[in-house]
Amino acid sequence: MSWINEVDEEDAEGALKRMYKKIGSTRGKVSNIMKVHSLNPAAMKAHMDLYLSVMFKNSTLSREEGEMIAVVVSSANGCAYCVNHHAEALKHYWRDDERVERFSDDYTKVELSDEYAIMLDYAKKLTEQPDSMVEDDIQSLRDAGSQDDDILNIALVTAYFNFVNRIALGLGVEFYKEEVEGYEY
Repeated sequence: MSWINEVDEEDAEGALKRMYKKIGSTRGKVSNIMKVHSLNPAAMKAHMDLYLSVMFKNSTLSREEGEMIAVVVSSANGCAYCVNHHAEALKHYWRDDERVERFSDDYTKVELSDEYAIMLDYAKKLTEQPDSMVEDDIQSLRDAGSQDDDILNIALVTAYFNFVNRIALGLGVEFYKEEVEGYEY
């Protein structure tokens, strides 16, 4: 599962047991990226709250757009765990496994709208060269049709996946086919 000890779902008690139950009931099961937090249930809750906030509750982005950003950021960071998880989610929206695979390898090799290409270029630049961001990067998003609340959400989703990638990579969170598949979308 990871390079640190984790509390299994069947051994969980108290707050951790409640978190596992809540996550399992809404997602269909508990992912390894959540299980790695099992030694700190408060962090698991905060992580889940942040995920729900930036990807669903308060976002002006579609789920598809959020998953696209997740794959691009995770690919740029070399985080196979998150690339595989979010490519699987993207398959749910695109219904085209081959296109998702090409996108996961290099999003610039897949036909995208100008708006999506600019959004993803922004996310990749923010991931790889955050100190080189300039106001023109924001203007490019505006010119492509993004409003300021969209731009904020693009930055939040990008930052969130950089955060998660570092947890997955830094703690050796593993994925495997059965763990990646079967979530509720």
